[in-house]
Amino acid sequence: MQIEIIDKKLQDISANCEIIVVIDENLEHRFIKDKKLLEKLNFEAKQDAVCFLPESSRLYVGSKNLENESIRRAMGAAIMALSSYGFKTLKTSLYISQDVEHSTRAIAEGFLLGSYKFDDYKSKKSKSNIERIYISTESYNKSIQFKTSSLVSAIQTAKVIAKATNTVRDIVNTTPHDFTPKSMAKRAYKLSQKYGLEYNVLNVNALKEEKMEAMLAVGRASIHKPLLVHLAHKPKNPVATISLVGKGLTYDSGGLSLKPSDFMVTMKLDKSGASAVFGIMQAVVALNLPIEVHGFLAMAENMVAGNAFKPDDVLTAKNGTTIEVRNTDAEGRLVLADALCYAQQEVKSDYIFDFATLTGACVVALGHYTSGLMGHSSALKHSLFQAANNSGELVGTLPFNDHLQKLIKSEIADVCNIGSSRYGGAITAAMFLDKFIEKKNKAKWLHIDIAGPAYVEEQWAYNPFGASGAGVRLMLSWMEDLIIKTKKENNGS
Repeated sequence: MQIEIIDKKLQDISANCEIIVVIDENLEHRFIKDKKLLEKLNFEAKQDAVCFLPESSRLYVGSKNLENESIRRAMGAAIMALSSYGFKTLKTSLYISQDVEHSTRAIAEGFLLGSYKFDDYKSKKSKSNIERIYISTESYNKSIQFKTSSLVSAIQTAKVIAKATNTVRDIVNTTPHDFTPKSMAKRAYKLSQKYGLEYNVLNVNALKEEKMEAMLAVGRASIHKPLLVHLAHKPKNPVATISLVGKGLTYDSGGLSLKPSDFMVTMKLDKSGASAVFGIMQAVVALNLPIEVHGFLAMAENMVAGNAFKPDDVLTAKNGTTIEVRNTDAEGRLVLADALCYAQQEVKSDYIFDFATLTGACVVALGHYTSGLMGHSSALKHSLFQAANNSGELVGTLPFNDHLQKLIKSEIADVCNIGSSRYGGAITAAMFLDKFIEKKNKAKWLHIDIAGPAYVEEQWAYNPFGASGAGVRLMLSWMEDLIIKTKKENNGS
């Protein structure tokens, strides 16, 4: 599906169907052509509500305002509604605010993310007939000034970001039979070959040499052995160096602390953190961002066998910290512990972010649609909040609390891999990870628990059933803000 900016009025563009966005339920705007009929049909034009008029081939969709996420959602709802029709071409106008570039990107992202389908395992594929979407330069708000070239550039950026997000959706939606740790290594290698990324992979022997006992323990009961993939984008004169660490459990049975059967379904989602890092790396190199970015994909499969690690085991992580295992289903933090240690050993970073579907407790705290931010730096958390507003992803902060430290205290080791209370589980999991962040890096690190939005078994906004690609747009938005901030500081000096 192609999206094109056309420097013409909407009425002068030929297309099979027209999309009209109703802003704030206002049916008096000049774009509205069927007011009486819409009123007769009792169309209230609430956010994401659609009304298709077949006699005029016009689809109306509601948006509560002109903010980026509202428009992104509206365009997603429109493309979802029209995907079952036979239209090959669509057209719409510009619905933008003063931030022209991000507004235009929101329009395109809504279309590209909303049109995503995953039907690899269906015998009958549901291919959309939509080939092109034309966006007229006729704007909803006549007073906003812009250059057509800036719109074209914004569309191209949106395509890269949406493609990366949809790649992550594909990976997460793929079954554990078809996607193993080795599968991620192969994908990463192909990406490195296409774009010239640096690539390295640590197999079992290399993990042993690095003394990554925690990660090895999680993966040793599986026939699919654990791997740690390191991708690096190294432009000349980068504005900063960033390390991204992703939890990549291609399947999580719970190990000997076996999950109930209902809870095992959807556990292909447990690779969402590493998948997000992969998608971010794909977009970073495609956009050639002036940031040095290192992606660490910690891949394993948590299974059951005679050699599985056990509750009561004590593991020694890469940094020498000993870990009492009380629950083998709290395995993601073990994988991340070693991966974070390795990332800090290999790269001197200005920022460190880890992404993981780490805890069900985070979903209880924030709901299905919101990622949890945890760390020591209030400034860094605030910058992620700002980036989230532009990206359309939702984030919430869960604060560290010294009173919770005692919940991961162990009487026989340095730390326990699970809290002694059911309460505050997302925070105690992050506090566990904090044990593996070097003192000099405490203020540089943020843990992002994407357990809520990464995989949802219903359609929401422009996200279909299944994987959403959570984390990709959030981090790319944050990187963009960092680049802008650095350029301003350099110009000021």
